[in-house]
Amino acid sequence: QVQLVESGGGLVQAGGSLRLSCAASGSIVSINTMGWYRQAPGKQRDLVATITSGGSTIYADSVKGRFTISRDNAKRTVYLQMNSLKPEDTAVFYCNANIQSIPTLLARDYWGQGTQVTVPS
Repeated sequence: QVQLVESGGGLVQAGGSLRLSCAASGSIVSINTMGWYRQAPGKQRDLVATITSGGSTIYADSVKGRFTISRDNAKRTVYLQMNSLKPEDTAVFYCNANIQSIPTLLARDYWGQGTQVTVPS
């Protein structure tokens, strides 16, 4: 019953900005690490950024200084602010969250449906 719903993708010119959002819903007890991953055509799915429940962050080298991950625990939402976008950022972006839920109380990973980000060259 836990779901992650993403929004905010679209087409942006090089140098532009975009903000992705991912909201978790369901019978949630706690949300541990949340993150964003992306998959470009013909490539594997790679980590973009993660953020722990305490706010510690990790970024892929390719996005450091350009992207910022954040979360609002009250809204059960993780964000990805993307600035100075490049054509090589073009990919499907997926939200991920490790969530403990009712009734099992077991924590496991959930994935969003993916949202397309396109930066034309």
